[in-house]
Amino acid sequence: MSNFRNQVQLIGNVGEDPKITLLDGDRKVANFPMATNEYYTNNQGEKVQNTDWHQVVAWGKTADILEKYTAKGSEIGIRGKIKTRTYTTEDGNQRYVTEVVADEVLLMGSKPTNDTAKASDEKPNSSKRTSTKKDA
Repeated sequence: MSNFRNQVQLIGNVGEDPKITLLDGDRKVANFPMATNEYYTNNQGEKVQNTDWHQVVAWGKTADILEKYTAKGSEIGIRGKIKTRTYTTEDGNQRYVTEVVADEVLLMGSKPTNDTAKASDEKPNSSKRTSTKKDA
């Protein structure tokens, strides 16, 4: 039963190129917004799209994969947990941030072709699926 606690799975699109930060001790972290879409038909018979935005954080090897193979618009799946943290701004106000901490990433679409993704020499393949697990 403990495997069901605080677990989230999302499939959506990367909203901005992941921001990669190298911390002390060569620890890497990736931050990016992710959009998930829900479609439904309203009472007038019109198709409606509802988009939710999620702030995603990934560490270590998962951040490496995101840096190399994703860019704005990439379709990915993530599995992780929801974390809420607080911080105090320079003017003394307390802020709350809710993030999805990604433990696993599934690359779903073709590799991005823009210059911001540091892709390897391999050709894009729309059927390629890659999964990573967060390092312990």
